Amino acid sequence: MSPLEKIVQTTQTKSLQGDIPVYGQYTFGVAGERFFREIKDNARIMGATCKSCNLTYVPARLFCERCFNKLEDWVDVGKRGVVHTYTLSYLDLDENRLDKPVILAMVQLDGAYGGLVHRLGEVTPEKIRIGMPVEAVFKAKAEREGSILDIKYFKPC
Repeated sequence: MSPLEKIVQTTQTKSLQGDIPVYGQYTFGVAGERFFREIKDNARIMGATCKSCNLTYVPARLFCERCFNKLEDWVDVGKRGVVHTYTLSYLDLDENRLDKPVILAMVQLDGAYGGLVHRLGEVTPEKIRIGMPVEAVFKAKAEREGSILDIKYFKPC
């Protein structure tokens, strides 16, 4: 069967055994590069503002998703926001039970459209609430590597 022929019955398929090596490298893109560089170098969370729609996108992007205008105005949105939603994870990445849960939240930064999914710290699960004000806690400059993990967590404020 040639690659251009359409398979119409499951009896026409084949199974091959073995490994298929797949290699790839993730890149941030132009807007992501600038967004993460600001976090790394300056401990600032930047958003890109659309003049037409009056929206500031976080994470920053190159084009407005509503009107498709190019976004060239970048602004520091600050470190504060509110918990939009959250969850508790009782398992680590290898599915081992944790002694205490990891708290993950969608944080909507003040004045921004969108937000960041990140850990909450310096708070117990019983104290968390939707709408709770939080602020970003950054790693020391020497420890930052240019990723979202340069923000250690968000804490109540």
